[in-house]
Amino acid sequence: MGPGLTRALRLLGLLETGRRIELGRRMREPHALPDAVILGAQKSGTSSLHYYLVQHPQVIAPLRKEVHYFDVGYQHGEAWYRAHFGRRGQPGLNIDSSPYYLFHPAVPGRLHALLAPARAGADVGMLSDAGCPGVADPGATLVAAAHAQGLRVVPLVGPSSLLLALMASGMNGQRFAFHGYLPAKPDARAAAARALEARSRADHAAQLFIETPYRTVAMLDTLAATLAPATRLCVAADLTLPTESVAVHSAREWRRRDVACYARQPAIFIIDLASEPSSNGSMIICTSPN
Repeated sequence: MGPGLTRALRLLGLLETGRRIELGRRMREPHALPDAVILGAQKSGTSSLHYYLVQHPQVIAPLRKEVHYFDVGYQHGEAWYRAHFGRRGQPGLNIDSSPYYLFHPAVPGRLHALLAPARAGADVGMLSDAGCPGVADPGATLVAAAHAQGLRVVPLVGPSSLLLALMASGMNGQRFAFHGYLPAKPDARAAAARALEARSRADHAAQLFIETPYRTVAMLDTLAATLAPATRLCVAADLTLPTESVAVHSAREWRRRDVACYARQPAIFIIDLASEPSSNGSMIICTSPN
């Protein structure tokens, strides 16, 4: 180990020691719970959202960016958790965000305990770092717990990528079903795609599903190779962003297209055999934010 690395590790150790001393001091003071908890996911923009929020003058930055209380730090107790945020009564909003909250199996139950303020009459909000809260999102568990305790649940108006994609696809908005994520393994993914194609034909309904951005191209390749040539497929990518695009083609046409441009783009996929166009051509609909 070189002298430079040794000094760097020693400095990091001193910083961590200082943080622990500060945390211990703050645990003896009355501190608030966060006003918002971001259910983060790895490589999904949790850190970027955190940095954007703490730049606002009315947002109080936590003692550390990722507190990790509800996943790996729960054994430290609520006083330890509170110590990361502003003092009780201090003007401003406190936020918590950790990229493992979306995956850890114990997080929903632990967040359940945060409903105590709501039972006492306070307002509690839920914010997802991407997508629509409660839809293909573990926040649904917290919402279900709120209903079970007789609490009033108020959905706030905001964009839903599923409905935006369906609106711009020209596909069946009267009968449709959402299936979340398809299997990640290629063979299982192809089998699931064939099953959704058959269901669209049998039910005369559009079939919606999603995929993680780093598998968008793999999903498109599977769909183009698996679906019947005439089956229509919509790909709605980067919705509400300047790079937004909505494309509708037959599987035959998708096979001829270079889909590399969709790499790492979040996308909604729609299969619909019930509303086939009268012509044999292709259609592209591109929209942009106002």
